[in-house]
Amino acid sequence: MTPAAAWCAQHRLRFLLPSLFLAPVLFFLLSPPSSPPFVSLPASGELPPLSSRLIWAQRWLVEWRPCGWWRTAPLQAPSRRNGYIRIDCYGGLNQLRRDLCDGIGVARLLNATMVLPKFEVAAYWNESSGFADVFDVDYFIEQTRGYVEVVKDLPAEIASREPFKVDCSKRKGHFDYVETVLPALLEHQYISLTPAMNQRRDRNPAYAKASYCQGCYSALRLNKNVESKAVELLQAIPKPFLSLHLRFEPDMVAYSRCSYTGLSSKSMDSIEAARREGRKVLTGDAARLWRNRGKCPLTPSETAFILQALGIPTNTNIYLAAGDGLMELEGFTSVYKNTYTKSSLLTHEAFENMHGNTKAALDYYVSVNSDAYVATFFGNMDKMVTAMRTMQGLQRTLVLSRRAFANYTAAGLAGQQLAKAMWDAHREEYVRGRGSALPEYCFCEFKL
Repeated sequence: MTPAAAWCAQHRLRFLLPSLFLAPVLFFLLSPPSSPPFVSLPASGELPPLSSRLIWAQRWLVEWRPCGWWRTAPLQAPSRRNGYIRIDCYGGLNQLRRDLCDGIGVARLLNATMVLPKFEVAAYWNESSGFADVFDVDYFIEQTRGYVEVVKDLPAEIASREPFKVDCSKRKGHFDYVETVLPALLEHQYISLTPAMNQRRDRNPAYAKASYCQGCYSALRLNKNVESKAVELLQAIPKPFLSLHLRFEPDMVAYSRCSYTGLSSKSMDSIEAARREGRKVLTGDAARLWRNRGKCPLTPSETAFILQALGIPTNTNIYLAAGDGLMELEGFTSVYKNTYTKSSLLTHEAFENMHGNTKAALDYYVSVNSDAYVATFFGNMDKMVTAMRTMQGLQRTLVLSRRAFANYTAAGLAGQQLAKAMWDAHREEYVRGRGSALPEYCFCEFKL
């Protein structure tokens, strides 16, 4: 054997092993995607009888509950603070709440004293309403005591000037608030902070996590005026009832970049009017993959179909927790006729005089206290409502799977076969407690 041949024989495994590992990877990357890529077809069979098919009648295997560790106030922060911080929040009510919750944890992380947050809602609601217009200020301060210090007023030497602005909302990926924000706090002693939208919280120390959990889930209560309106609305809804957060507005559909067939010309015109640069409709493989990933909003008629598949009787009283501008609503109300809204239950004068944030607060309150809650989209409101229902031990909570519906319809399923597939998919999610996602450390999973 020649020296070259001997060397090849001795080292052939060095070349062979990487090829063995790389081959499946290359095959996966270069092969055309299958349809559907995310779920397998259900086993053949018929839907269970209606009497045993109701989704809420299924027994949970696990249950989410608030973790006990953050219920007791953590170690007190040092008596000397690093300065004052105001959380600046933008958007609708539940986006404001999301940013505020993050800001509470950041304030404790930076050992800062919080002043009452600033709600910037003009661009969203075309109005002016602040934190105190929605939430109980004194209750908030009392419930966060021992977690983070909150004050109504600033010292005179600071109150006369504007805070130094720190905007983290556009930051991407993980970053360190102590590294990036604390120097500004120490230098200026008073800063305003817009938290990052997708910052990971699980790496924070326990005292910051506990402050986030307590501030977000135990300290935010509607003020007396808003709560009295919410109670009035809740009492007006026929009982028992299901609260449905249905999302199919022109702007949302335009933003999703999804195409739909069978919509009315009025709906199509509204969607086109809401399109902006970068919101062009996806086509071809990109559109199919996007829809199969669950990125396309469910239409009202699709929502009605799924609720029927889950055994929700068509005579159920349903409160529609949604804003103005819903399209194709008759596709839902033609099936579920006992549907109620804020505008149908409140007097015209009372409804018209409400702030946009007040209307959103009513939907939130009713949804938290409803007999059952279903969402067609897992947005800011749904995350907060499902968490607060978990706090109260209310299990009848479910987020519908847009991904499962898209994949099964793409595979050609329809009618009873599609209904059976949707029943199986949602039952699996529900009994395993995966009907709603919860923060990693505020809620814990208990096997039943």
